[in-house]
Amino acid sequence: MAQLREWDRWTALGRHAFFLGVLVLFVMGALVGTDTPPAGVVLRIAPAAALAAWYGYWVVLRGGTGHPPLPYLVGAAVGWAVMVAVDPALLPAGLAVLVPYCVWRARWSAAGVLAMGAAWLWQRFTREGSVGMPEFVGCSLGMVVAVTVVGFIATVDHESHKRQRLLDELTATQAERAAAERQAGILAERQRLAREVHDTLTQGFTSIAMLLDSVRDDLPPGTPAARRVEQAMRTARDNLAESRRLVYALHPVPLDGMHLRDAVRELTARLAEETGIDAYTTVTGRPAALSPGMEGELLRVVQEALNNARRHAHAASVSVTLSYLDDVLAVDIQDDGNGFTPTARHYAGVGLISMRERVATLSGTFTVESAPGEGTTIAVTAPLAAPEPAVAPSPATPGSGSGSGSGSETNTDTNRMVQAR
Repeated sequence: MAQLREWDRWTALGRHAFFLGVLVLFVMGALVGTDTPPAGVVLRIAPAAALAAWYGYWVVLRGGTGHPPLPYLVGAAVGWAVMVAVDPALLPAGLAVLVPYCVWRARWSAAGVLAMGAAWLWQRFTREGSVGMPEFVGCSLGMVVAVTVVGFIATVDHESHKRQRLLDELTATQAERAAAERQAGILAERQRLAREVHDTLTQGFTSIAMLLDSVRDDLPPGTPAARRVEQAMRTARDNLAESRRLVYALHPVPLDGMHLRDAVRELTARLAEETGIDAYTTVTGRPAALSPGMEGELLRVVQEALNNARRHAHAASVSVTLSYLDDVLAVDIQDDGNGFTPTARHYAGVGLISMRERVATLSGTFTVESAPGEGTTIAVTAPLAAPEPAVAPSPATPGSGSGSGSGSETNTDTNRMVQAR
């Protein structure tokens, strides 16, 4: 892009110099060899100076490297007509008017050069009654050279811009490929970590819990040793649940070909079936295709909010609304539960932080509206063209906060909520 800007700058400078050179050349040619009084010289130079000033304002100062503005063409044509009216010998100066169009309107410029040459020959014929061979050949060669120069400049400029577009497309393609490879690497590493945690920590905590359960059965109830074993069992089970939560968070969301709206309906239907809560999903607008990463992150957010309503809010009804707008997807999760104070520090659980971070990876917005006894509303918006999330937020930890904003326990039942068909 920098090379293209440098090329545009130099071609613009070349056009400006060419304009000034053509204008000065033909004005001086009309004055040299003639016995023109000073008033006549001023009368010929003044329109040329006005044309140069008009060009400087509309093309140099305001036009940049884009198409010449229409006011320039109108004013330049009027100025050229005044010059020709003052002295018909200034007719070829009209070539200067066409200079800004040499790149953007090459065919028009070439046609203008040919028309200008024919008009000059006709003018010579009407004034002198004939056109000599040297004049005809000179005019013809001049027109050929001018048309060739115009075509060459336009071709070089076109090829330069075409080459730059190809480079831009190549750069964009390489960036997309690098992003895809980076995303694939992140997903592969997350899956590897999930397998490692499952095969080591999860299995180890499971074995510890089973062994402690056997030891507890061999101890007399109510003894100090039995109480210590019971405490160790609770610790092992808590850490087992945490390791399962970690494995679940690291794995990609198993949508299995389902769309987000269908997966959310599945979650609310399962919540209503298992708890008796009046849970339902509403979809408005025309559903748009979403990237798998975006659907997965939004499903995690909805899942976390529903689990909070299930475990902490003691809600009687929960509604999820998916609103597909022109370029934004809005997700609202509302319950009529206990509610809480979102600004309270002890309510700033990892669950809320996790949801906020997931939405942030989608360049979206996340808000929580709640008050004690008035239920909770979580509002999420995400652009439909959101980038693929690169890094997943940390999974929630047990007991991190209370109310609708606290972390949620993810066990095998929660896994089945997403995978169920």
